[in-house]
Amino acid sequence: MSEEQFEEIIIQVINGAVSTIPAYLEDIKENKDTLKVENPQEFVYGIVMGMALGMGGAILSAQKEVPTAEDQMKIRDIVYKHIPEIRERIFN
Repeated sequence: MSEEQFEEIIIQVINGAVSTIPAYLEDIKENKDTLKVENPQEFVYGIVMGMALGMGGAILSAQKEVPTAEDQMKIRDIVYKHIPEIRERIFN
């Protein structure tokens, strides 16, 4: 898989994770007594980052073998590059 294809897959994962933001924020608002979340935006930020990092590795596993340490670092670097956009979508 080329670097370009690799990055495109991870960007698709990030976009999918970001698309869940409104639903998670609404769910937290509706279930605040049960969830007891102090800062919904930070909570959702953690969910989205976990989804992006975890699903990036899972998708690569499905397309080839288990991601190497180098693959995992590439996933992290790509996700981290998009942190400003992710935070903007959550906090604005």
